[in-house]
Amino acid sequence: ESMKTYNAVTAEVSGKVVEICFENGASVDEDDILVKLQ
Repeated sequence: ESMKTYNAVTAEVSGKVVEICFENGASVDEDDILVKLQ
C-alpha cells in the first residue's frame, strides 16, 4: 500500500464551499480543482 499524505489547503479569499470535487481518500494532481467556493 502506498503512503498516504494529507496536506492543509488554504484559500486566498473567504467564501463558502459549495462543492467538493473529489471523494475522501482520492488521489489528486497538482492544479486539480478540489473545491468550488461561492
